[in-house]
Amino acid sequence: MTAVDLNIELYRKIYLIRMVEEKVREIYPSDVMKTPVHLSLGEESIVAGVCHALSRRDQVYGTYRNHALYLAKGGDLEEFFAELCGKATGVAKGKAGSMHMSAPEVGFLASSAIVASIIPVAVGAAFAAKYQNNDHTVAVFFGDGATEEGVFWESLNIACLKNIPLLFVCEDNELAIHSHIRDRQSYSIPEAVKPFGANVFTDDTTDAERIYDYTSKAIRLSKETGKPSFLHLRYHRYLEHVGINEDYCHDYRASKEDYVHCYEVDPVRIQRDKLDSLGVHESEINSIETALDRAIDDSVQNALAADYPQSQELLEDVYA
Repeated sequence: MTAVDLNIELYRKIYLIRMVEEKVREIYPSDVMKTPVHLSLGEESIVAGVCHALSRRDQVYGTYRNHALYLAKGGDLEEFFAELCGKATGVAKGKAGSMHMSAPEVGFLASSAIVASIIPVAVGAAFAAKYQNNDHTVAVFFGDGATEEGVFWESLNIACLKNIPLLFVCEDNELAIHSHIRDRQSYSIPEAVKPFGANVFTDDTTDAERIYDYTSKAIRLSKETGKPSFLHLRYHRYLEHVGINEDYCHDYRASKEDYVHCYEVDPVRIQRDKLDSLGVHESEINSIETALDRAIDDSVQNALAADYPQSQELLEDVYA
């Protein structure tokens, strides 16, 4: 794959994620979406870069902030919007909502709303892949707050001790709801991880191509050494912890500085500028964006027109 082809595909993922979540922000106040949402604006380059380095059969596990992961791994767009609207055509017939997305057909096995709880599940999946010798890569995504839970360290320890080649992906936005990392942690996450023996990569970049390169190297190292790899990647959370609004009015965020920083490291802007520097014509970029915008609009309309699950169907699912 050429550098141009790679960056075009990365831009497709990043732009799709951004515009899907902007569409969620547009629709949400109408109350047709029957679920709280944790949006990923600002984080798109991490999931795009990591997931592009994975194959369709490779498995990923995520948190409640999982829209970007679902889309980057190839989850169905119409089923996504239908799930948020509580419709029968949704990922889980409208019963899982935003926080428990999955798409097993493309390797997104599960997500959990309990902090760090998905990590040991991923350790088990990676152990199964190793035991079956099927060459599958397993990746688990979690936030910096998860590293404050005992189960993270227990999972990391057993993965290193038993040579389980799991890919740990820490999406560090330095915030646990409204609490900054400096008020919660007295240690450096990657430095604390290194003594366990994992292959550690850390960067502040929001360049999806660099993250893709890190991920490719991490996967190769894990296969060569048998050890897990740990990617510590920073990003800037644009919106409030849960919901659709900006929250720069709160004391824990400095509005002017944060807005400037957002623009400087914005994944969509960085990736679009990169395409321009690689000689991709503006008309081709516009064509990509137009096609994705149309697909999003069509998916929303189909989701809104779909039926809600029937009461009898819900009961049968509960008592099956």
